[in-house]
Amino acid sequence: MTPAPAPGTPAPVAPPRPTGRLRRMLDSDIFYSWKRSPVTVIATFTALFLILMALMAPLIAPHDPFNPASLNLMDGFTPPASASAFSDNWFLMGADNQGRDVLSTIMYGSRVSLFVGFMATLFAVVMGMGLGLAAGYNGGMIDAVIMRVADIQLSFPAILIALLIFGVARGVIPANQQESMAIWVLILAIGLSNWAQFARTVRGATMVEREKDYVAAARIMGVHPVLILLRHILPNVLGPVLVIGTIGLALAIIEEATLSFLGVGVPPTQPSLGTLIRIGQQYLFSGEWWILFFPAMTLILLALSVNLLGDWLRDALNPKLR
Repeated sequence: MTPAPAPGTPAPVAPPRPTGRLRRMLDSDIFYSWKRSPVTVIATFTALFLILMALMAPLIAPHDPFNPASLNLMDGFTPPASASAFSDNWFLMGADNQGRDVLSTIMYGSRVSLFVGFMATLFAVVMGMGLGLAAGYNGGMIDAVIMRVADIQLSFPAILIALLIFGVARGVIPANQQESMAIWVLILAIGLSNWAQFARTVRGATMVEREKDYVAAARIMGVHPVLILLRHILPNVLGPVLVIGTIGLALAIIEEATLSFLGVGVPPTQPSLGTLIRIGQQYLFSGEWWILFFPAMTLILLALSVNLLGDWLRDALNPKLR
């Protein structure tokens, strides 16, 4: 038995417990699964670190690598963790051929890669979900046409479709607007090359949900089909879409880096991680390894951490694996 406190002694105060949504989140199976997986925890913090580093680049970057007035060509090819012999600048990850701080270029380049990846994935999700809902709920000719188009697209590598769409769009846009529209054209190309997987997943889930009693009850009550899709079916198909979207984000970032590496991505005035890797590849065999190594490692860590989060979500949201 716990002894009674002495007279005049204040009773011990228990630490406050989380309440409301925070408490429900900490008690959920998903959070338990997350904290029990060391790989997922490391991947989460790695992804958050890289994303915050990119978002806060204007505030924490040592230099502004895209301000010509702040560059000194004599700082070019300065090795990592050393000061320049021609200025007072010190470079943690070295300097590239133009005298730009590699760490700063990675921070700013990650912003472009993440923006293109997020927007392209969001575009593919919205387009794929809309077409998948329409195909799965209506069936018939609409389903046949949408799914045959998806089958044709899935038979080609996504990078080739993105190259084709990017080339057609660049041919339509006037020459004086191509550089300013390059990022949006890249988002359109990557998004259009990845919508089919979302459409097929949502279509299959919609075909299952439309046969359930709550959908039949909504039809009997006279609810419009669009409201049935948005209010009833859509919330029940978001789980698989979230998993595919997380993995698709990693693939979109890699696809953007591939296109930029090939020279058909973002313009040189707004370099991404792919552009930095393309620049570093030119000096790899001349001894300036750091120009390629650090951007490539950043891309690998970013894509790998997001991909690992997607794999964990797939297992955490699958009731058969609990």
